[in-house]
Amino acid sequence: MSTLRRRLTVLAPLAALPLVLTGCAGASGADDGTVDVLASFYPLQFVAQQVGGDRVDVASLTPPGAEPHDVELSPAQVARIDSADLVVYLSGFQAAVDDAVDQTSPAHVVDAASDTTLMAPAEEDHEGETEEEHEEHGDLDPHFWLDPSRMPSVVQDVADTLTEIDPDGADTFAANAAALTQRFEELDAQYAAGLEQCDSRTFVTSHEAFGYLADRYDLRQVGISGVDPEAEPSPARLAEVEQLVRDEGVSTIFFETLVSPKVAETLAGDLGVQTAVLDPIEGLADPDADYFSIAGANLDALRMALSCS
Repeated sequence: MSTLRRRLTVLAPLAALPLVLTGCAGASGADDGTVDVLASFYPLQFVAQQVGGDRVDVASLTPPGAEPHDVELSPAQVARIDSADLVVYLSGFQAAVDDAVDQTSPAHVVDAASDTTLMAPAEEDHEGETEEEHEEHGDLDPHFWLDPSRMPSVVQDVADTLTEIDPDGADTFAANAAALTQRFEELDAQYAAGLEQCDSRTFVTSHEAFGYLADRYDLRQVGISGVDPEAEPSPARLAEVEQLVRDEGVSTIFFETLVSPKVAETLAGDLGVQTAVLDPIEGLADPDADYFSIAGANLDALRMALSCS
């Protein structure tokens, strides 16, 4: 999708994409006394819900089960951004959301990109991409939320901003933020311990969403496609990954839940290796799951694939 086309998505027909509410359907802060929060996609929605608790009504701009990179917004959603008490988003990740925030005047904004230092993708991330595809995802890898040590700063930013909006909830927000931060710290410790002793440190995945995780825990990520999950890998890239799997004895090729597994499954079948899910936690395919349950499943999958003790 070209940059121009993505910018025009804010003018899409009203029915193009329904707003997904996760609190009281149709409610806003003005209606029931809660703070009206819009999050751009699942990890930020999760943080806002956990920190705000019953004092917030959180809606997501990305529907459950939808891949968030190329989300399109209806005029109704753009209007909701304008009227929301708080918008939590990641600039540079979803062009339509960036444009809508720029065009409107939400009362308060938390940009998660300001709460962490985003990294450039590894050079091989761009293998096989056209210049236009490279421009689509930009020069920085957005997937910071897969490193749990980077999440507490977002948690604190959300708590501080909610306190500005709703001072009476300050103690609630602070307590919820402390509890959530502790869970992220415990998860980080579990990953560090679980991935410390492994026979291999290289994993192959369908799309390179795991650069921050790999950097944090001293692993090497090799993607069939780059940062953009919809970019088709070139024949040269497929051959390169195929050779690496053979040379390093990789036992598993990972695919994800929100993008077609066809390429990963075909490559694994050709090479006679297993496939397994490694979820980038961009959205929920299972409504009973949450960030921590998915992260735990990811750790188990990595430990199995890398033969960790």
